[in-house]
Amino acid sequence: MNRNFKYLILAAFLFSVGCQQDTPKESQQNGSKPPANPPPVADSTDGQALTHDEPAFREFTFVYGGAISELKPDAEVSIWLPIAEDTHEQEVLDREINVPGEYVIGEEAKFGNTILHFKATANDGGEVPFEVTYIIYRKEALQDQGEALSEGETELFRQATSFVPVDKKLSEDVLGDTNLADDPLTAGRQIYDAINERMQYDKPEGKAWGRGDSVWACGNGFGNCTDFHSLFISVCREQDIAARFEIGFPIPSKTGAGEVGGYHCWAKFAADNKWMPVDISEADKDPTLTDYYYGNLTANRVTFTTGRDLTLTPEQQAGPVNFLVYPYAEVEGEAHTTFRKGFRYEDVQ
Repeated sequence: MNRNFKYLILAAFLFSVGCQQDTPKESQQNGSKPPANPPPVADSTDGQALTHDEPAFREFTFVYGGAISELKPDAEVSIWLPIAEDTHEQEVLDREINVPGEYVIGEEAKFGNTILHFKATANDGGEVPFEVTYIIYRKEALQDQGEALSEGETELFRQATSFVPVDKKLSEDVLGDTNLADDPLTAGRQIYDAINERMQYDKPEGKAWGRGDSVWACGNGFGNCTDFHSLFISVCREQDIAARFEIGFPIPSKTGAGEVGGYHCWAKFAADNKWMPVDISEADKDPTLTDYYYGNLTANRVTFTTGRDLTLTPEQQAGPVNFLVYPYAEVEGEAHTTFRKGFRYEDVQ
């Protein structure tokens, strides 16, 4: 990345904290040198400052921390953590890993996600702590500066997954009598608007939101970001448009420091040989940003993984992982889902 252009900050914009899904009860450095610090990203509440020609940027520390919890003391645990890497929109400037014992870092085969794995023994409090600290340089995704498709991606991201089927005729329910345009860019906007009209961002207690189940989302009409974007991806794929799932964390738009309560996800679809991003759940929260979140994403986020139904490395015993953003753990070959969150951020000054 050419760091000279990191000073071209022409925008100020809004990104409300994304999907913060409730969870059950909850060093080494690469030696790279961070660039000079750019001006902070300002807030906007009316979306007007989101119209510009050059991407905005943000540099921050993100701590992926916490502990696998509610274990029996001295229990042997196998733990996988997603590892953030460079993407079209972000650069990992530094990374420090602090986990008990030795660890290995490998690449998940299907989507190329980077996975850290280690084994540990629970302490007297029944926990195994972990912490990975990053310095992230993130740029805004703008529609006319999209990531180019790589060879083989179109076919990969037309395939069904467990909760994102392509044979349930969801398009009929979502689109009704709409005749989709022939070009994917316009068709994508029609699907985006139809999902936004059908779905409401809501996470009522006791309901099955959050799994990213397209059929459930279509039938219930509400959910969190995983539900919105899973339904969008299913409809795109039914229309022979490649679409992919990305997940990470939201960074509050207010510069400074604080906790990050949970994950956030979004989608991208293929059009004009580029990946076009959408964030429909954020558009639903703030209708003034509906046009913006079709083709654009703020810099207030960090990406960790892509794809669904993941086979980790080394391979887990309890079957595919629906999506990986929180730590995944197994005890005696069975998934252990309880962990304590410790995610936080701080802008680099």
